[in-house]
Amino acid sequence: MDILDYFKGKKITVMGLGVLGRGIGDTAFLAKYAADIIVTDLKTKDELKDSLKDLEAYPDIKYVLGEHRLEDFRDRDMILKAAGVPLDSPYVAEALKNNIPVEMSASLVTQFSEAIIVGVTGTRGKSTVTHLIHHILRAAKKDVCLGGNVRGIGTLELLNKTGKGSVIVMELDSWQLQGFGTVHISPDIAVFTTFLPDHMVYYKNSMEDYWNDKVNIFKWQTKEQQLIIGKNVAKRINKEKPKSSVTVTSSKKLPKDWNLKILGEHNRDNVSLAIEVVRILNIDENIIKEAVEGFDGVPGRLQFVKEVKGVKIYNDNSATTPEATIAALLALGDDIVLIMGGFDKGLDMKSLISEIPKHCKAVVLFKENGTDRILGDVKKLNGVDVYEEESLVNCVKKAISITELGDTLLYSPAFASFGKYFKNEYDRNDQFMALVKKL
Repeated sequence: MDILDYFKGKKITVMGLGVLGRGIGDTAFLAKYAADIIVTDLKTKDELKDSLKDLEAYPDIKYVLGEHRLEDFRDRDMILKAAGVPLDSPYVAEALKNNIPVEMSASLVTQFSEAIIVGVTGTRGKSTVTHLIHHILRAAKKDVCLGGNVRGIGTLELLNKTGKGSVIVMELDSWQLQGFGTVHISPDIAVFTTFLPDHMVYYKNSMEDYWNDKVNIFKWQTKEQQLIIGKNVAKRINKEKPKSSVTVTSSKKLPKDWNLKILGEHNRDNVSLAIEVVRILNIDENIIKEAVEGFDGVPGRLQFVKEVKGVKIYNDNSATTPEATIAALLALGDDIVLIMGGFDKGLDMKSLISEIPKHCKAVVLFKENGTDRILGDVKKLNGVDVYEEESLVNCVKKAISITELGDTLLYSPAFASFGKYFKNEYDRNDQFMALVKKL
């Protein structure tokens, strides 16, 4: 079906505009085609002022901000639901009760685009794998676009930018994959990096519910399609009986003479996953090697920022689970001054706490509700100096003041960014980077 025909003249409610740019792009796309757009968001006009400014070119959009109203989910042709909106929302239920389809942008693109769709999910590693695949395909001069859970990119816009012969590489979180489950569709090439505890507050401590959302990455694939999985996922995959061709890979498959800029064994696993994808797409091995060795990584993921007076500073802001921070510690070795702490997602921190003394000389804790839960246990660690600060500014100041020549300063929170201090994970990243640049 033609895109224009599908959206033309429709009454559409966009549920969740957000501040990351994805909702802006999707809304702008719809405003070009649909007859009647309502944007509703629990955030206020003031909180969304930057997003609203970007949509000033579309004066006919109606806004309902600071609340949702049931009437905006009746007498509509479609609801476009943002990724973070739970499926058990009463407003989603109202739409479904009125036989109104509830769609999500990534699954819509997968349904309508003639491009090859590569979808990447996993608790850890999905951003690095997504961006590395994109990096390699660009090096090979392929027509390729990024989409999905990527800052500043409206996924629906890709429908006008791609066609036959194009490749769309999408990072997909568990919430976006709910949309794939609703319409029974999966990407042409699916990548499932890792499966570890995360978002347990959202999933009410049910790993099974979390898994059930994640498996939509491959659940609806056909035998002609491809699934590439990490060794961690392979332990659980057999019970699902994928119809597609399955490849299990790990760092052991990566040629030992390839010199990577990105650190850590976990990143060698990530590279092995990306390589399997581009090989399916018939990319020359020499191009793959050169692109992989030139890949600098993704901002906020064990990112080397700068060296100050002999102290190397790394930004691992996207480490929002204990496993992610452990991977960073293993990659960097010892003599680490670690800044960590944040909003509690209900994850077990015991393994991280036991790992800290093996690598860290000091820990600076950012005071938040998650930090409060582990404070007592961290203070009991032998040989580790422990400090607690009430702002990110003070955390960085304290960490710098106690580092010495040859030390490593690592910002790897292990907790989420929600709460009163940051708008979102990206805001937390930007604040940390701004502080370090002033050093």
